[in-house]
Amino acid sequence: MSSQHRLQGLYVLTDENLIAPEQLSNAVKQAIEGGCRVLQYRDKHSPTALRLQQAKQLSSLCKNENVAFIINDDIGLALEVDADGVHVGKHDASIESVRKKLGHNKIIGVSCYNNFKLAKFAQQQGADYVAFGSFYPSTIKPEAVMADRNLLERARQELSIPCVAIGGINQRNAAALIAAGADMIAVVSAVFEGDNIVHKTRSLSELFATES
Repeated sequence: MSSQHRLQGLYVLTDENLIAPEQLSNAVKQAIEGGCRVLQYRDKHSPTALRLQQAKQLSSLCKNENVAFIINDDIGLALEVDADGVHVGKHDASIESVRKKLGHNKIIGVSCYNNFKLAKFAQQQGADYVAFGSFYPSTIKPEAVMADRNLLERARQELSIPCVAIGGINQRNAAALIAAGADMIAVVSAVFEGDNIVHKTRSLSELFATES
């Protein structure tokens, strides 16, 4: 894993349905100003040329601000823009194959849903962090399986890599997940829906300061 990035704090994901293409760079700048520490570019539907253009912009922006930049499920794109890493799910490429393509200095994150055995296996295979969720109903992924907070407590006790909590997280419910053991909380709507991105991001990122 790239040693320059500490995987802790607010983890922000982009969403093409919430942010118009011409507003993406500015929206991310505001999230970083508010305290985003990890940014995942997630867009499975836009044209390839647009995705490449956006990923290049965000990769450069994150490098300048020392924010870890992760690409969702696209190893080729991650390599092309020199992203810090890739996030994969259960239907995506294996950790072993991703590591071979990315090399050992890149971050690999793995979705583990509500399955702790999957998280332990991911750690054994060389993942740099795991993600559990959905912890609350999510408008972004309403069909997502639900996860229990005891997964975060187990992760704190039994895993040696950081864990992310995701799914329906906002300013009202995030603190409980951090207290349970989440090293990072991942948000989409809680930051990018509506205005005041800087303020909303800051209110979430400050929860980590109070916890520590």
